[in-house]
Formats: sequence, structure tokens, C-alpha cells
Amino acid sequence: MHSIRPFLLRGILLLLPLASQGAGAVLLPALFQAPLTQAPLRQLFDEFPLPCAPLPASLNAAAQAQLDAFYQQRDDRLAWRDAAHLSALREQLALLADDGLDPSDYPLPTGLASAAEESRQACADLLASHAYLRALQHLRNGRLPQARLEPLWHPQDGTRADPHLAVLPIALRELDQPARAFAAARPTLPQYQALRRAYARIRQQPLTNWLPLADGPLLHPGQDDARVPALRRRLAAEDYLPGAPTSRLDSRFDPELVAALQAFQRHHGLKPDGLLGPASVAELNVDARTRRDQLRINLERLRWLADDLATAHVAINVAAAELLVLQDGQVLWRTRTQVGRPERPTPLLASRIERLTLNPRWIVPPTIFREDKLPEIRSDPSYLERHEMSVYDHSGNLLDPWLVDWDNPGPIRLRQAAGPQNPLGRLALRFPNPFAVYLHDTPSQLLFDKSPRLFSSGCVRVEAVTTLLDFLLAPEEVAAVQQRIASGRTQEYRLSQAVPLLIGYWTVEVDADGQPRYVPDIYSHDRRLLRALLRTRP
Repeated sequence: MHSIRPFLLRGILLLLPLASQGAGAVLLPALFQAPLTQAPLRQLFDEFPLPCAPLPASLNAAAQAQLDAFYQQRDDRLAWRDAAHLSALREQLALLADDGLDPSDYPLPTGLASAAEESRQACADLLASHAYLRALQHLRNGRLPQARLEPLWHPQDGTRADPHLAVLPIALRELDQPARAFAAARPTLPQYQALRRAYARIRQQPLTNWLPLADGPLLHPGQDDARVPALRRRLAAEDYLPGAPTSRLDSRFDPELVAALQAFQRHHGLKPDGLLGPASVAELNVDARTRRDQLRINLERLRWLADDLATAHVAINVAAAELLVLQDGQVLWRTRTQVGRPERPTPLLASRIERLTLNPRWIVPPTIFREDKLPEIRSDPSYLERHEMSVYDHSGNLLDPWLVDWDNPGPIRLRQAAGPQNPLGRLALRFPNPFAVYLHDTPSQLLFDKSPRLFSSGCVRVEAVTTLLDFLLAPEEVAAVQQRIASGRTQEYRLSQAVPLLIGYWTVEVDADGQPRYVPDIYSHDRRLLRALLRTRP
């Protein structure tokens, strides 16, 4: 096999100006009808880049460096040996449609002319390798820039692998069998595989149309409402009323329709109360195309999150307001949480739970102090005493609250004593992060029955939080920690081994029956991701 590297190194300096002029399709002669002659490729320097034009716009500086590294690791040998080899690559690119990726974004050389010209064969090899590497990279790490669209903080962001280089070992090792290369790059995470199967099935089905429901008063079971016939047709459109006639015009919200609405609510992250209110109407009015796009968007998210989810033992899905205990990606336990309001969202991050605070005191964060507590104190200074709050200066000295100028309090801190009024409850779980957030218990247990559960200022309140200890500690440790909690004293307890944590965001997952379960897009992230996907289509 002949060398391509001199050609690549000389040409790489000329690619960038042309990339902006390139089209998505690459029109080149058919490959591999004849082997390269012995003429050195460096003789083609003066002809470059004409043999390779037009170039795809995706062949930017990072992609050029990736290609350079790829061929260098191959001792500068051409990569694609014959037409059958290229056909195997084309088959794998077509299957990317089931991953929510567009196969046309990875064009391969086409045409019917002879491949006897060395320059054209070298160009075709380079461009085929670019499509191969780019597809593997998007499958492994995601097509869109997570850091710009939905950033997730890591303690050691600077040490994370360059995604352009991370796929090189796979690309090189499995080059002879593209199917194995794509299988190795595709996330093996159970959540991803299940969502991919669901999307592959749904994307080939015709889209169902339904008319939106009108807004109206809260509808209770047994009531009459002019929207009932439309609600019946809407639920029947997705088989929540199998076999039921959709031509009925009566307006009674009967038990059969209530049960169908409850099933819909369970499948869409809503409280299954059988009441037709604004939240249910909003989810019922999401059209079928948007739901299908939601699957595609979350395939991209799971490509971003695959590594963190695979190693996480505790994961928070902020969109669903749920905590999951995971082992090798499988869910061992699930509980409800309360997460940040849209104006104070829970940050997305990967970290490690290192210690527990038992019977925690609460240091009021600056934003909550300024926006929530300070107005209360100004209107009634006895607020502090009623809520067992103490005031400290920036050096930690206790202050008399009656001597503080609450119109201009300066750099002071509020601390609430441990006890039944403390918003952290009996337990807080701490992990390194720059947002001053943590997981914790709460006295506001009734709020777990609400939906959506957007009540915090960024921290995550966990239902049945002491049950979580069973998955973090050895049995004898759990008993010891429970005794310390019962004492009522504030104590720190360091875990013998830090527990990987992910706080992520996804709006679809697939149940054991292979059916998608949606949750409302509480922070409006889906629309931003969909716009980005549509903007970057070839």
C-alpha cells in the first residue's frame, strides 16, 4: 500500500480556505478499480487541491489534525483497500439513522470514472477516512458541542480526552471491519441501547395527527366539559383508549376516559391524578413530530452522558426530578426528588459524594439570603428567633441581630440550627462542586406528591433519603449513622470510598416494555438542542 502522508501534509495547509466553499456531496471518481502506480504522491503537490475539490465544510482544522494522526498511526498507508471495504463503511453510515444521526452528513466519494489517477485515489481515501472518523466521533461523543449547549461541570475538565483523538484507537483497530468499529463507538449504556431501539421503530412509523385541546377550567372525574370528545380522540390516537369509539359526542368525563388520562399522565412525567389541568393539556398538545424529535435529542444527550452514566452510582435526572441508584448502568433503586426552580436551576455536574452531614445546620446561601430572607427579616426581625437562626460576621463571630442594620447588613451570614425546622432535614450529602449545592433531606415531604417538583434554589431534596444510605455504606455503617442521626447532634461522617455522582438532564427514557416515558422539559433545553440539530444539518 502506498504512502499518503506527504500528500496530506502538504495539502493540509490549503484545506481551510476551501472548506468554507465546500459542498456536502463529494463528487469523485469511483474508487479502487485499479491499484496506485509507483509514482510518488509528492509529484501531485502542484496539482493540489484541484483533484480533491469540492471539499466538505466539515473538514476543519480539528478534522485535519485527526486525519493526520490517523494516517501517521498507519505508517502513512492508504486506509480503504477496495470497493467492498468502502461498501461495508457505507452500510454502517446508513445505520446511523437509528441513532438519530443523519447519514448524509458523512458523504463518501462517488462517481464512475477510472481510478487510475493517483491524486484522485488519494483524495478519495482521505475523504472516506474523514467521513469514517467523523461518524465514529459523533457516535461516541455526540454531534453537538455539549459544553456550549448544555454544559456539565467536571472536577477535572482539563484532563478529559480530546474527542477528535479519543476515537482513533477504535478507528485504527477495527478499520478492516467497519461494523465492529461502529459497535465499539456506539454507547453500550442500557439506557442508550433501549432508546435507540425505540427510536428506530418509531421513526419508521407514520406520524399521527391530532388537534390541540383548548384551555379551560380544571376538569374533575364525572364532570361534563365540551372538550371531552376532543380529549377522547386525542387519547385514542395513541392507543390509550384501545377499541373505544372516537365518534362519541357526549361530554361526560367518565371512568374509562379518566383511566386513559391517568395512563397518559404516568407516561409523561405527570401526577396521575386523573385531573385535566394546564400541565396535562400542555403535554397532550405536544405533536407527534416533536415527540419523535424528543427521542432524537435525548439520543444525543445520552452520547454526551454515556461515560458519566456508566460510572455513576448515584444519578439525578433533573428533568424528571428523580434520583437513580445505578450499577453498570442498571437501575437498582429510584426515588423522587425536588429540584431547582427555572429561575434557580439545579446545575448539571459530575462529582463524587465524599461525606455526610448528620443533623446539619444550614448556612443560608447568599442568593437566598438576599432575595428571600432579608425581606422577611426587614419586615419582622423576630423572624430569626422563630426560625432558630443566628447571625455571624465574615470572621465567624456571633452578632446580636437587634444591632444589625438590616437595610445595609454588610458581609454577614445566617445559620439555622439543626432540628425539625431546618430545610436540610436530618441528612445532607456533600460533594465537590463550585455551585454550593448538595443532596439533602427535607421537612417538606408533602411536596414530593406534586408535579413538577420545582421547589428548591438549586440543591436536590431527596425523598426517603435514609434509604439511600443502604447503597452508599456497609450495613454496620448504616446502623452507626442511624444512631448518630437519632442523637440529634450535628456531625460529619466521611465515606470510606467516594461515590460517583451525576446530576444530568434527559427528558425521555424507555421502560421495561420498550415504551418511551417522557417528562416535561422543565428548563426548556430540548428546544435549544433541536434548533442546534436543525441548524447543523448538511
